[in-house]
Amino acid sequence: MIDPPLILGSFLVAIVVGLTGMGGGALMTPMMMLFFNVPPLAAVSSDLVASAVMKPVGGMVHLRRGTVNLRLVGWLCVGSVPAAFCGVFLARAFAVGDGVKYALGVALLLAVAGLGIKAWLGDRGGSAEAREIVVRPIPTLLVGTVGGLVVGVSSVGSGSLIIVALIALYPALKANQLVGTDLVQAVPLVVSAALGHLLFGDFRLDLTLSLLIGSIPGVYLGARVSSRAPGGLVRAMLAVVLLASALKLLGVADLVTLAVLAVAVLVMVIGRRLRVRAAARASRESADLARAR
Repeated sequence: MIDPPLILGSFLVAIVVGLTGMGGGALMTPMMMLFFNVPPLAAVSSDLVASAVMKPVGGMVHLRRGTVNLRLVGWLCVGSVPAAFCGVFLARAFAVGDGVKYALGVALLLAVAGLGIKAWLGDRGGSAEAREIVVRPIPTLLVGTVGGLVVGVSSVGSGSLIIVALIALYPALKANQLVGTDLVQAVPLVVSAALGHLLFGDFRLDLTLSLLIGSIPGVYLGARVSSRAPGGLVRAMLAVVLLASALKLLGVADLVTLAVLAVAVLVMVIGRRLRVRAAARASRESADLARAR
């Protein structure tokens, strides 16, 4: 049965995904568990199947634009595809005693850390083209394996976790190449995890249909306004939402959760001010050097 409140919730989450390029599983799955009382394994299964329908669309766009490093995609998929399928079996084992909920909480904390690292690193893309990147097979395969395992268990990581690992391994990748490569590698990864959940998980067609009805227009709307929205503010909001979801899934008390969120917001505000001051100082120094010449 189609669930209108879930359609609205998936629409709002998909807008955030369209704005930031991250947070699909990291927001959608906790939303179903926390606000709609969907069992953990059913939430993960339905979210992955819905993602398997949506992700190929974006992947085709990047393939046509040539912003995909296919060698990186290949090595990531060698590790991620079988690991994601195996992650389904771990999810079934973890389902006893709310193990999936705790695994998802840990994955969300990793995603928050990844967003923080990405914010501090910034766009380090330089002028290198995707074909000039020297692929490191073993580290890339390991990243795919770990990412695939996390996605298979929790549905989180195909974007937020793997993209951060790619930033660390290949800082010369331009921003559009980074997003394109990550999105294309996520297609077989999510399809593998979704197939595993279709066979061995707790897939529910009504949940998946509700997710698709809400998320497809939401992603489109988010992508349309992303060019006008301040990216730093959206990423900060996403980090706060992910952190709150992680703490609730891990069973942290409400008072402690509020305190942690307050500290996180304070750290983000201070960090932003420090970056603004550093940028202004660098601009003044550049101007002084130009005048001195």
